[in-house]
Amino acid sequence: MKTRLISALFALLIYHAAIQADESKLIRLATTTSTENSGLLDKLLPVFTQDTGYKVHVIAVGTGKALRLGKDGDVDVVLVHALQAEQEFVEAGYGVKRYAVMYNDFVVVGPHDDPAKVSMAQSVAEVFQKINDSKSVFISRGDNSGTHKKELSIWKQSGIQPTGSWYREVGQGMGKVLQMANELDAYTLTDRGTWLAYQAKVELKIVYQGDKLLFNPYGIIAVNPKRYTDINFVGSTALINWITSKSHGQPLIADYKMHDQQLFTPMAE
Repeated sequence: MKTRLISALFALLIYHAAIQADESKLIRLATTTSTENSGLLDKLLPVFTQDTGYKVHVIAVGTGKALRLGKDGDVDVVLVHALQAEQEFVEAGYGVKRYAVMYNDFVVVGPHDDPAKVSMAQSVAEVFQKINDSKSVFISRGDNSGTHKKELSIWKQSGIQPTGSWYREVGQGMGKVLQMANELDAYTLTDRGTWLAYQAKVELKIVYQGDKLLFNPYGIIAVNPKRYTDINFVGSTALINWITSKSHGQPLIADYKMHDQQLFTPMAE
């Protein structure tokens, strides 16, 4: 009886050790819907797993929610695109350090007949002014994502507080917003990567691009292990080193294309 009890306890210890070992090879990544919707993560993460043995559990949400998951210690690392919010995350001690990963840009898309005539605008602030003046339907993500933060900053730059039935905050990811804008013949702001992934599925077109305000950098930050002792900081560091490496993640980002267009440009230093 005693021998069987010892054997059972030994087996239980081995089982728990195996679980801990598996967990040590699991990285919880909170990231934006754009990195998932664009297909980029499907390109990168299998190679990362093959190279390192780490598996990545992806939680794709808006940047605001991703940073909140980091603040609450519910993930190990965040990959997001809202520079000021990222800097505040690190300065408040929730993240260790921000590393530049890549960039693309935002574009304004809308109906082919462009009822607000925004394609004639000289700046993205003027684009939003024309949409407001014409009361053309605009779909806002309304979800505190990086794209939503950028949109709000442009309205502020335009000196406009958007209100009325034409302005619709929907609390959805970028893919859903593009589908809704398509159904309603509406305008919206989108990152170029998600647009390229969805453009064949909708009847919208790019109506404005190129303003320097539409620059869209992405950063990766490990959650601070001094705040949460169960954070997989070793795994986070491995992912950061790999995705910012000029011999691993960075060339894969550069090579990722859709419709013969590069979705993201690597920018790790």
